[in-house]
Amino acid sequence: GRVCISAQHREMLDQVLDIAGIVPDHDLDLMTPGQTLDALTARALVEIGKVLDLEQPDWVVVQGDTTTVMAGAIAAYYRKIPVCHVEAGLRSGDIHHPWPEEVNRKVIGTMAALHCAPTQTAAEALKRENVDPATVHVTGNTVIDALHWVLDAIADRPALAADLSAAAAPFAGKRIIGVTSHRRENFGDGMRAIAEAIRRIAAREDTAVLFPVHLNPNVREIMQAELAGLENVALLEPLDYPNFAALMQASTLMLTDSGGVQEEAPALGKPVLVMRETTERPEGVEAGTARLVGTDPEAIEREVNRMLDDEAAYAAMAQAHNPFGDGKSSQRIAELMAGN
Repeated sequence: GRVCISAQHREMLDQVLDIAGIVPDHDLDLMTPGQTLDALTARALVEIGKVLDLEQPDWVVVQGDTTTVMAGAIAAYYRKIPVCHVEAGLRSGDIHHPWPEEVNRKVIGTMAALHCAPTQTAAEALKRENVDPATVHVTGNTVIDALHWVLDAIADRPALAADLSAAAAPFAGKRIIGVTSHRRENFGDGMRAIAEAIRRIAAREDTAVLFPVHLNPNVREIMQAELAGLENVALLEPLDYPNFAALMQASTLMLTDSGGVQEEAPALGKPVLVMRETTERPEGVEAGTARLVGTDPEAIEREVNRMLDDEAAYAAMAQAHNPFGDGKSSQRIAELMAGN
């Protein structure tokens, strides 16, 4: 296998590559300040195309729903190279939430030769779009494989999660709420509402909020202005994956607008409150591991308090079966490609 990265999320990506010991064969370094989506898409399509012409691969594997992934799939299709889409079939049903990811993944769904759906719900969504059922396979999500792998690594080498340990130390004895927020559809008023909700939650004496703040200025500026200096809030620099896994493990619950957290936290028995109006991961909501709370501060505060104060309600979410996988997804996907 040959690895090509676009560096669409450079700071986060480099950490993951380092931890996993992966050295990319091609680093496209596509991001420039203030770049439009159409400029990014065009650059990704051209540059990935050059890599495919050079490497002449038998398969192109794309994972997720970023602009890079859509462009990679199109570049492969233009060369008639089969595409394996990992994390296929996620749908919110609204092309503007999340934007542009919902359309990115729908586009890939029209051309992939192998659709590795994390859940049965995702597989059914593809079949409703007339994707050939013979190309759709429920594999679970590779993120659960990665989570178990990294937690085993932390158990062997606690220093991997030293940053999180240091951040949590001042709040010993308090219940930790882990927060992440970065979704484009929440920029502006949504971010301000989320900040207000966190301010209210942090007023509880028994609770502390640990919030690794995304590097995007649309998130940073609001959160720093609204939350910096609050006694029970720690605004952290973005965490690498071991430290983030440790945050989920240390938290009582996760408050997030991130897709991945909706899958990972339930693998650790942590309820997830989702600060969005829709989710492309309805399985978590249906299974009881996640609940949509939107971005209204009163609704968020009410649901967080219910989780903290109602033991039965908390247990119902914490003990629900995680529908997103068992940690063996990567092996299934490799076997599917080998057999095609």
